[in-house]
Amino acid sequence: MRIIEGFAPFDGFETWYRVTGDLRGPRAPVVVVHGGPGCTHDYVDSFKDLADDGRAVVHYDQLGNGRSTHLPDRGADFWTVALFLAELDNLLAHLGIGERYHLVGQSWGGMLGAEHAVRRPSGLCALVIADSPASMALWVAEANRLRLALPPDTQDALLRHEVAGTTAHPEYEAATQAFYRRHVCRLDPWPPEVTRTFDAMASDPTVYGTMNGPNEFHVIGTLRDWTVVDRLHAVLAPTLLISGRHDEATPATIQPFADRIPDVRWTVFPDSSHMPHVEERRACMEVVGTFLRQRD
Repeated sequence: MRIIEGFAPFDGFETWYRVTGDLRGPRAPVVVVHGGPGCTHDYVDSFKDLADDGRAVVHYDQLGNGRSTHLPDRGADFWTVALFLAELDNLLAHLGIGERYHLVGQSWGGMLGAEHAVRRPSGLCALVIADSPASMALWVAEANRLRLALPPDTQDALLRHEVAGTTAHPEYEAATQAFYRRHVCRLDPWPPEVTRTFDAMASDPTVYGTMNGPNEFHVIGTLRDWTVVDRLHAVLAPTLLISGRHDEATPATIQPFADRIPDVRWTVFPDSSHMPHVEERRACMEVVGTFLRQRD
């Protein structure tokens, strides 16, 4: 399998990317957009399996993360949805695939994918929104509901440290992990690629901390009021929704996509939480691969 890596110049910075397969092959290439904001491509690496169909699979690290340019001194006014949309457009142009491509966005990547799709780009053949909320208000409401099912001492630790502003305390981090083990990735131990992403975020939390907050359920960053709900009718691309039965992206957070995107279908993986592409890798790739093949 051919694999190439490179950097796309972007507004004076660099976006790292990797292409698995042949961009000029018979099938439309698929671009994988990772979550966070502030993750890296590592934890969604399994989507490279889609290259077995003879299509190119493009992974990239969004600006501020992984192997792309880091900018720890930039403030909230820099890290915007518009920035990451422009970076995606730039990558498509750099690779010369803007006239024909699929998009798979996971978590924040699916939010960004929806923002991309509502603009009706002519080259977008199909969209996969994986484990993503349609609004942060829904996300926070459901995260708080899921928290109530945690053991009382875990709930108490979370609340105490959030009120005190001590979310870097080891006790708070341990309580956060209890939530993550239920609703982010249920595999034990976590696969190395998932651990690499979390380690990378810990080493440079600039983007995640600015746009989201300290963790998945305490959202105090600039995305806290984000929503795409009222614009979803504009999505023209055929869309696949995927999620896990134990997902922190609960059915309530995803339902607006199902209700408002004109051409949509939804698959729920019974043994997964927020990462079906890892937790039920083979089944997930079969569902996504079949959907893309039908829309090449």
